Amino acid sequence: MSAAPEGARAQGGVPAAPRAGRAAHAGRAGHAGKAAHGGTAAHDGRAPHAESAATTDRPPHAERPSHADRPPHAESRKPVILAVDDDPQVLRAVRRDLRTAYGDRYRVLGASSAADALKILDSLDERGHDPALFLVDQRMPDVTGVEFLLEAVSRFPDARRVLLTAYAETDAAITAINRVRLDYYLLKPWDPPHERLFPVLDDLLSDWLATYRPAYDGIIVAGHLVSPGTHAVRDFFTRNGQPFRFLNVERDPEALTLLADRPDAALPLVRFPDGRLLAAPADADLAEALGLATTASRPHYECVIVGAGPAGLAAGVYAASEGLSTLMLDARAPGGQAGTSSLIENYLGFPSGLSGGDLTRRATIQAARFGAEILHPVEVVSLTRDDPAKVLTLADGTEISAETVLLATGVAYNRLEAPGAERFEGAGLYYGAATTESSACISQHVFIIGGANSAGQAAVHFAKYAARVTILVRAASLDASMSRYLVDEIGRTPNIEVRVRTTVVRLDGGEHLERITLHDAATGQDSEVPARFMFTFIGARPHTAWLAGVVERDDHGFVLTGSDLISNGGELPAEWSLERAPYPLETSVPGVFAAGDVRAHSIKRVASGVGEGAMAVSLIHRYRSLG
Repeated sequence: MSAAPEGARAQGGVPAAPRAGRAAHAGRAGHAGKAAHGGTAAHDGRAPHAESAATTDRPPHAERPSHADRPPHAESRKPVILAVDDDPQVLRAVRRDLRTAYGDRYRVLGASSAADALKILDSLDERGHDPALFLVDQRMPDVTGVEFLLEAVSRFPDARRVLLTAYAETDAAITAINRVRLDYYLLKPWDPPHERLFPVLDDLLSDWLATYRPAYDGIIVAGHLVSPGTHAVRDFFTRNGQPFRFLNVERDPEALTLLADRPDAALPLVRFPDGRLLAAPADADLAEALGLATTASRPHYECVIVGAGPAGLAAGVYAASEGLSTLMLDARAPGGQAGTSSLIENYLGFPSGLSGGDLTRRATIQAARFGAEILHPVEVVSLTRDDPAKVLTLADGTEISAETVLLATGVAYNRLEAPGAERFEGAGLYYGAATTESSACISQHVFIIGGANSAGQAAVHFAKYAARVTILVRAASLDASMSRYLVDEIGRTPNIEVRVRTTVVRLDGGEHLERITLHDAATGQDSEVPARFMFTFIGARPHTAWLAGVVERDDHGFVLTGSDLISNGGELPAEWSLERAPYPLETSVPGVFAAGDVRAHSIKRVASGVGEGAMAVSLIHRYRSLG
């Protein structure tokens, strides 16, 4: 067959706008001999994104990553366009033109014979890859194009089929329409391709994409869309950066098929790629299935860090990089509260901002690269002194000895004190950003409680998904508690409203949250409004109950350090065993330090936590050398 001339390739890929002037010699299958006219691919012939099955939540209008941003393995996961021609020069030209127009979305392969093409199909079948379109020359010496297509469609019946013929072979094309349900035939020559070839392929690929459902071999979570158990599992996977696909048992037929294997199983049901099924699993069950490290490699460490939020991660990077044997422990997953933030815009060095998940991922990799061990989910339940060592006891009874300990357990948001709050936790009421629920909030009315930066960041994030976002604050405005850039951004976002001097006094519903009652302090009036999703960011509770009787804390449970330990009379705590005064960040137990939000009077900012984590390591070195 003859190729389009060298200069007739499409420039810059396939235009998104409709094209006029359909190929004069293009015949639609079923309408032999008629020219195809007008119109173009409604979906621009785009292949689905490689992460379409994973819950890397993205707003409906968000842009796809560019070809340059794709991971290396994404290339092999693209759907395939296969061109078959026995003329090497023509085959090179066809592949070049196809790659120019479709290479960012499809993998373009070529074969110089039907036999070679069938071998490619064998390989695709073995690897579970999907051909989207066959572009085949009719006149080949070993097997005709029609005969090849007969074999190819028996293996991949959904792939679109295009036959290239000469004028004298129109009868062969008509025969192919009947025998292999040919989609198009193209008469040669087709130059210029952007007028005669690409518009035809655009339509075919768009049709194929409309029904294409890529095979998914990752983790599947089947459960109710809004339920505490489902939220806990989805949140665990999200915090640990583990892609998964969620199936709503009330709507997805595939979920019903999965449940047929375990009709009596408690929900959510989690299926792993190896076929294992876990019913209503706890965090420990999921960690074991994922192969997360939960056991320390040695009995004693020079530095054990409890908590892997920004302060703990920073300390882990510095301690390990400076040669200390370092163990990091976290009860859930690295990142802490900051790890759930959708976008941190005022973190130094990132002018466009970065998400808490990105910050966590980078820091975790960095700490591990320097040799720090990171165990999660691993809960520490007690700290005891065995001077000069300290002993940490884990929830499973394991004991770990440490020369020094850094407490970086962070804080949790206060529980909402309103009737119904406990009942709907995880079923419409969430503490913190809970970005794993973003996709569930599409076109919903979302309520945000709180007036600090975390609440503002959440409001801006959910505004990309929800039809409407309402921020509820006790104060008369956001100005006193929220950064100016967030206040301004909220003011610019049309679907965010702020209700001041307003509190939630009641939550109601059935299996999940359906209504909330709001109290307006300005008018003294109560009003009931529909609500399915509410996220609260009020107050802070330190994770320090396990330290009671061991480490000095203030009345709110925050750990006292440094000069805060010295009473008005200049006396040190009774349990202090050294003649010197405590170092900054050192607790009432020598060699035990605290950093980040868990520390009394700390600045509750990500950068402050990172700074304190780094500073704590310097003080640990001083303690180890001077006592």
